[in-house]
Amino acid sequence: MPKTHTQFICRSCGSVQPRWMGKCPACDEWDALEEHTATGGADKHRPLVPPGDTDALVQALADIQPDSTRRYPSGLEEFDRVLGGGIVPGSAILVGGDPGIGKSTLLLQAGHALAAAKRKTLYVTSEESLGQLRLRAARLGFEDSPLRAAAQTNVDIISKLIQDERPDIVVIDSVQMIYRPELPAAPGSVTQLRDAAARLIWLAKKLNFALLLVGHVTKEGAIAGPKILEHLVDCVSYFEGDRFHAHRLVRTIKNRFGSTDELGIFEMTDAGLAAVPDPSKMFLEDRPATRPGSVILAACEGTRTLLVEVQALCAQSVFGSAKRKTTGVDPARTAMILAVLEKHADVVVGDQDVFVNIVGGVKVTEPAADLAIALAVYSAMTGRCLPENAVVFGELGLGGELRPVHHADRRINEAARIGFTTCLHPPLGKQKPARGTQQQSIICKTLLDSLGNCG
Repeated sequence: MPKTHTQFICRSCGSVQPRWMGKCPACDEWDALEEHTATGGADKHRPLVPPGDTDALVQALADIQPDSTRRYPSGLEEFDRVLGGGIVPGSAILVGGDPGIGKSTLLLQAGHALAAAKRKTLYVTSEESLGQLRLRAARLGFEDSPLRAAAQTNVDIISKLIQDERPDIVVIDSVQMIYRPELPAAPGSVTQLRDAAARLIWLAKKLNFALLLVGHVTKEGAIAGPKILEHLVDCVSYFEGDRFHAHRLVRTIKNRFGSTDELGIFEMTDAGLAAVPDPSKMFLEDRPATRPGSVILAACEGTRTLLVEVQALCAQSVFGSAKRKTTGVDPARTAMILAVLEKHADVVVGDQDVFVNIVGGVKVTEPAADLAIALAVYSAMTGRCLPENAVVFGELGLGGELRPVHHADRRINEAARIGFTTCLHPPLGKQKPARGTQQQSIICKTLLDSLGNCG
């Protein structure tokens, strides 16, 4: 019998400690160490490189064949966009999101499209039976798909299936439910997650297939399990949205084969997820006429320009302590903008409850949203509106000055394409002004200059 010993594993970062401590010394997280029983001695399931394996040889970078980095189109253009152009063979992609947001639907559609394109695809479900999976496929309209499927939770059996099938793409839905029976820990625990993910990722690199893992999220919105799970994979994507909106957003927070600035936009329909060809029009549809507290922002997400509505509401505080609530923007940056408004524009908001919202559930993190937030709050406070069909963007400095932002020409062109006739923005700096646009461009050097356009 192998010897066992007790160890403590941090559920936040995955570090292993010999004894319990109140705070993890690796990540400084309090009360994060959990007790686990480990088996001593050699592990017969540990991936080892056999003697004489060519993968163990050292190679010059120039001698490596470039075709090993070719990409497989997933069949979903928006998903390919956030991945950097497609799925890279041998890569591991972790897709997280809230329950019911559409993670399984996304990967089932991608798996069907890949299988239909003659890419051998294996879909392993650990949460559904094969009958339930076929019912879901029938609802999406491809019950006769060539996609190969298996319902299994044992990682050893899954590894054997992969070695027998030799697929190009493997989907695991979800990684929290698979386990190794040799380990005493329960499925979803730190020990099982770390071991199962490491084995599957090693196998993906060894056999050069793309591995897509579905991951659950915690109530804080982070991927459930140890942080090491995110370090092991090549790409971490988050599926965002809520049940009150039909659209879904896909972002990457880590991508070894592409940018992390891209945004994929889908619409949830009865037939599954559909790409949104013109997101600016979708976010602005059914928008009422110009009203106080409403400003249109030209935001950039990677190579995509979005026009979204920024709303603000100011109400007299009745509890003595003013509230600051935001949805879709950084609350700390909003507090800074309110301070600049009060200091340089004589707008007293200290006794006001201020609420700022990006319509449609979009999250905007770039500083170019500063001017739109400031104008929305000023408009809500004074009842004065910007000109009809006006769009704004610009970064706000602590001295009340407006600073240039990147891709100003793209923002102006997109606003003109949608039909906006006025654009308020800071000086373009070294950027060339957009050409061929039939709109009035109002350059504002300070916050006061922009506030003067509210009538």
